Amino acid sequence: MLFSTATINRVCAASIVSVTVVIGSVGQAVAQSLSGAGATFPAPLYQRYFSDYKNSTGTTVNYNAVGSGAGIRQFIAGTVDFGASDVAPSASEKSQMKSGLTLVPTAGGAVAVVYNIAGVNNLQLSRANLAKIFSGEITKWNQVDSKLPNKPIKVVVRADGSGTTEIFTSHLSAISGGFKSKVGASKEPNWGFTVLKGPKNDGVAALVKQTDGAIGYVQDTYARKNEGPTMRTAKIQNKAGRYVEPSLAEANKAMAGVAFNSDFTADVNDPREGYPIVGLTWLLVPTRYNDAKKAAEVKKLLRWILTTGQGINNQLEYTRIPESVTKKVLAAVDKIK
Repeated sequence: MLFSTATINRVCAASIVSVTVVIGSVGQAVAQSLSGAGATFPAPLYQRYFSDYKNSTGTTVNYNAVGSGAGIRQFIAGTVDFGASDVAPSASEKSQMKSGLTLVPTAGGAVAVVYNIAGVNNLQLSRANLAKIFSGEITKWNQVDSKLPNKPIKVVVRADGSGTTEIFTSHLSAISGGFKSKVGASKEPNWGFTVLKGPKNDGVAALVKQTDGAIGYVQDTYARKNEGPTMRTAKIQNKAGRYVEPSLAEANKAMAGVAFNSDFTADVNDPREGYPIVGLTWLLVPTRYNDAKKAAEVKKLLRWILTTGQGINNQLEYTRIPESVTKKVLAAVDKIK
């Protein structure tokens, strides 16, 4: 069959239009997908954020909870659109961030101390004893309280570089000169004695549950999710002398007096009231993106987190960022290029 030149031209034109539509659709799909990696402390919250955000906007946000240390490294390497950490990057780390850094606080929360002692359901730990346990100075449970069994304390810590660890060790360093000199505040400290190590928050929880005589630390949501006959949450003595559980109400009390710095960091190592072991978590965002569409998508996500998303925080036992602070953070987000 022969076709006229006009017919062939119409077919070719239609084909070009069709290809253009396909290419446009692919471009839109790429623009509507973001990737991030980092802290496990806020992972339950971020999973909810990104699920609700996709339902609302159609944008997919893939988040890999690999720990704060790994999140900072991936952010520096530029392999993700944003990082996440429970500890502000160091000066050395910031110097490697060639596209700049905007710290976006998203939530606060408690680090629970969890334990596995058969028959003990209401463990209370003083500030002094907590620091001595995690510096290896106290090694048996009956040294904590004569009513506790004469069995070894098995300390469980994070195997990876962790913001949860930094929050925990920062608190212990604030309340104990001995702990500060021996271990110190760090994402990945040298504990100086024999410890058991579990990957991420859920790995620590799992190891505590299966180890008689164990004690460890996890973000509070992981403690509540895993609590049962072989893992309980201890009450911790605060600065005012009260023994407090890591509830949302007590975390809110602790965070109420927090003063944020101009870069949106804050010192919450030893609050006067409420549950004493609390911290903040941040998204790490470049101040400059090479892709204008990507920058627009990230800014849209951040605005949602700092407004609509904050309404989710309390549902999952995380504290909200004060509105007076989110207004300033939103102004910083607007400057991202």
